[in-house]
Amino acid sequence: MATADPLVAATRATELVGALVERGQTVATAESLTAGLLSATIAGVPGASAVLRGGLVVYATDLKASLAGVDDDRLGLDGPVSESTAAALAQGAAVRCGATWGVGLTGVAGPDDQDGHPPGTLFLGICGPDGTVVTCPAVGGDRWSIRLGAVAAAVSGLLARLTSDSAL
Repeated sequence: MATADPLVAATRATELVGALVERGQTVATAESLTAGLLSATIAGVPGASAVLRGGLVVYATDLKASLAGVDDDRLGLDGPVSESTAAALAQGAAVRCGATWGVGLTGVAGPDDQDGHPPGTLFLGICGPDGTVVTCPAVGGDRWSIRLGAVAAAVSGLLARLTSDSAL
């Protein structure tokens, strides 16, 4: 389960910024349940301006299509909390912000279910030079803990992709 400790996320964000700087690469986000918290966490690192291109807060379902480019038909079929939406958010962030990497976060922070998904449901999309991957990290707790866990999962997930042998 992704940790909800903001200090851990901040430390990992420092590592992430360093890894992006080292590779001369950039990142952009499209965030639903985290509402900009991922971008803010990255921006809190000194030197982030060299790598953070921008972020889209797409909390409302219609903004996922109009701002991030999620296909309306796919959004209607799969819903805002889905693997396909997370992938499209990540791709939209990268394309619309001109970044090497795009991160898309969608899920349910609670306290109530959304479209049949319980609180703690999370879809994390990461789009980069080696393709787009969607994972479903385990997050739990109250609303704030779920959001912090989502940020931690995103930072760790992108850092893992950057430092793997397959990252370009």
